[in-house]
Amino acid sequence: MDRFSWSNGLLEIDETLVIQQRGVKLYDGDDKAKLDVGVALLSTHRLIWRDVKNHECCIAMPLSQIIFFEEQAAGIGKSAKIVIHLHPSSANKEPGPYQHSKYSFIKLSFKEHGQIEFYRRLNEEMTQKRWENTPVSQSIATGSGSQTGRTRAVGIVGIERKIEERRKETDKNISEAFEDLSKLMVKAKEMVELSKSIANKIKDKQGDITEDETIRFKSYLLSMGIANPVTRETHGSGTHYHLQLAKQLGNMLQTPLEERGGMMALTEVYCLVNRARGMELLSPEDLVNACKMFESLNLPLRWVCVVYGVMVVQLQSHSEEEMIASALDNVSFTIANVILTLTLLLAEKMGHLCRDDSVEGLRFYPNLF
Repeated sequence: MDRFSWSNGLLEIDETLVIQQRGVKLYDGDDKAKLDVGVALLSTHRLIWRDVKNHECCIAMPLSQIIFFEEQAAGIGKSAKIVIHLHPSSANKEPGPYQHSKYSFIKLSFKEHGQIEFYRRLNEEMTQKRWENTPVSQSIATGSGSQTGRTRAVGIVGIERKIEERRKETDKNISEAFEDLSKLMVKAKEMVELSKSIANKIKDKQGDITEDETIRFKSYLLSMGIANPVTRETHGSGTHYHLQLAKQLGNMLQTPLEERGGMMALTEVYCLVNRARGMELLSPEDLVNACKMFESLNLPLRWVCVVYGVMVVQLQSHSEEEMIASALDNVSFTIANVILTLTLLLAEKMGHLCRDDSVEGLRFYPNLF
């Protein structure tokens, strides 16, 4: 115990706290120390013990003082311990709770467990010996006195040094961030050039689009989704939110609707939109409320509730008469597609078709009656 010196318990420059454990009792060799149960703190440079009730009672010992250490298993009525064997105390050691001791080792008794992790971290620090990387001008001083060749890095100089270290770390982080941003901009430029190339080939009908270009273009599109989805966090709630959502849906759904003949079931719209929004999923209620605003915003879409309460989204240019006429031409086929089913049901409601619902399936025929 005479290797310990009084300390204020504060960490020094370049010193980092590794682990701390409550409920630790100190032993001077095999004898209990004249100290209460406290907190053991392991830093990269020191072993520190502090009284829980009296924070002014704090002692510390450099890790360089340790020769080796071992575990002592718990027994009946005895706590697990770590036995630490020490170098002899130096002649110019700063004052501590013990001036002399007949033992060359101490024990840490763990009343509240935690000895396994504390032992492991102590073993790591003794292996790495990070305290040896501290320059002489920043060596750790564990007491209030002075030692030859050691200075305490505190005051204005220490603060300025710490500020400079943080500034360098900040500059490094900013540089790394801009490197990532530059990579992103290069990828964006590559994507724009590729899309222009494909668009020009389609427009001019010159040459074929290579398979490699197609695969790359599709991978870009799949990774994009909706860049800035309208959310309640960004656009509030209520009517304003649904208005902004309707505008975004109007831009997004026009091309898919054109590819699908001008009409999509609301369930298909729901899946398509949420797939594009990624983690910012949309509720069915918000989708319906937004779709109801298509016509009031003069968007090229409209929300329609067709037969049997089925809801669909249509292009304003979509013609039900043309759709029914097309269905009449193909009425002899067995029905499977949900949109075509809705079309035929609508044609049936208007008197153009009649049905034959049997064990062979549902079939529609021209209404000759």
